[in-house]
Amino acid sequence: MKKHILLNGLFVCMGICLSIASSAQYSKFTVQFKNKNNSPYSLSNPLAYLSQRAIDRRLKTGVTIDSTDLPVNPSYIKKVMQQGSVTYLSQSKWLNDILIECTDSSALTAIRQLPFVTGVKPVYAPVALNATNNNNDKFNDKVYPPAAAKVAGRDSVYGYSYNQIHIHNGDFLHAKGFTGKGIIIAVLDAGFYHYRTTKAFDSARANKQILGERDFVEYDNSVNENNLHGEYCLSTIASLVPGQMVGSAPKASFWLIRTEDVGSEYPIEEHNWVTGAEFADSAGADIISSSLSYFGFTDTAFNHTTNDIYKNTATVSKGANYAAKKGMLISNSAGNSGTYPNKYIGFPSDADSVCTVGASDYTGTVADFSSYGYPGRVKPNIASVGKGTYVYAYNGITTADGTSFSTPNMSGLMACLWQAFPQATNADILKAVYASSSQLKHPDNRIGYGLPDMKKAYTILKNKFNKDGSAAFANTDASVAQDHTWLHASPVPFSNAVTVQFTAQETAKISLSLTGRDGAVIQTKALQVQKGQPYTTTFAVNNALPDGVYYIRYNGKALQASVKLVKGQ
Repeated sequence: MKKHILLNGLFVCMGICLSIASSAQYSKFTVQFKNKNNSPYSLSNPLAYLSQRAIDRRLKTGVTIDSTDLPVNPSYIKKVMQQGSVTYLSQSKWLNDILIECTDSSALTAIRQLPFVTGVKPVYAPVALNATNNNNDKFNDKVYPPAAAKVAGRDSVYGYSYNQIHIHNGDFLHAKGFTGKGIIIAVLDAGFYHYRTTKAFDSARANKQILGERDFVEYDNSVNENNLHGEYCLSTIASLVPGQMVGSAPKASFWLIRTEDVGSEYPIEEHNWVTGAEFADSAGADIISSSLSYFGFTDTAFNHTTNDIYKNTATVSKGANYAAKKGMLISNSAGNSGTYPNKYIGFPSDADSVCTVGASDYTGTVADFSSYGYPGRVKPNIASVGKGTYVYAYNGITTADGTSFSTPNMSGLMACLWQAFPQATNADILKAVYASSSQLKHPDNRIGYGLPDMKKAYTILKNKFNKDGSAAFANTDASVAQDHTWLHASPVPFSNAVTVQFTAQETAKISLSLTGRDGAVIQTKALQVQKGQPYTTTFAVNNALPDGVYYIRYNGKALQASVKLVKGQ
């Protein structure tokens, strides 16, 4: 039976080394492979292992489908399983390894000797062997009793959450109709206890915004019975109870993914995080919101050190960078070690491509517990309200302290911004968010560039993508379908060339045309395409073509679509 752990008071800090025996008998291992040779999977048929949405994201961002997208070779897995008493648990295609359970030393020796295996590493020991481990929850977050949830000036629409939304001008985006609709957020956490019956998520459930659950700890794909931490984090984004609490992106869609085992701290959780991120990628998620961090372990032999920071060598940091390279926006909590001797961020918050989120209160004052960035880089990157943050769980509304809660609040607001500019890449969104922040010119190691302003970020992206002030993907021809994630043209603005990327929606002969705003055709290309396959083509543009608004128009047998372009600055 699964256990659930309620968050009450201050918990043992994730990242503080626990005093327990390091000689425990390991029971779970990762097996690393040399290659993916002779795989039954092919780069020419990505729909066998990626969703159409995941393929479309790669096309939009110019990411090439490569060998890291291919699943681990199943024949290698089969061979490993044949070496003795071995249980297969999961795989990481990015790291080209699998996770197994095995206590048979002879089987482990045989696995190490397989010609395609490069290493077998222990990652977990049974908690029962760790007699001194009393760590039932390692999140260093403080959650107050519901009775303490008092606030002056409760808003008639946002209820208790007004301050944590308004400090970023998030209500500006909401007022424009950008509430996260069409954006998929994968929340990686320790569980989402009783989320299926929590009032905060009534709207999300009714509108089928919860796309599914995955459990990479117990592999039963049910997260409703586990730790409460993920539900608190989800509530800052997805709540929709007008007059009580409205989240930062209440109309986004969500995958709820459990990667964290709160009973102990072992490197297996870094592996779980990567496999969870890979699932999010393949399912087509746009954003990963993670309030998890790793530094010290139950078995101190596995401990990271500050020498590892910014090296991109930690398993979880490698995974986070891969996730960002696939076009997703990765938002991760800075950690709550600010008052501890080791006051620095953990992993994967150190990763190059991760948006690391620190904490302030609703006035913008830095929270003392928010972890410091390690010297040498701007980390954390930004901050949001993580002190006195309002959260909503099965037992009602309460307040909580922790970068665990500033992170999803910010993830939701970035989802709303991305909804406003669907042609933007993950890098575009982050650049605009950083550029809008309160201390852009003087970043520090507490809250980085500062508190983002969504109104400013919106203006930055509007100027980048919509020179004439029109809406994203605007089109004067209302009869032509528009705003398709599968059809993308870049750069915006363009000068002497336009690259068009698309995934064929039908098997047919189609045409792509570069046209003026008045519909006049400038260039046309005819292509025979096969449904589900990605295509790229380029239009060379005469330098004499005047600046202004143009369109790429897709004309197929049963489908028409277009995207807008701008020439000139």
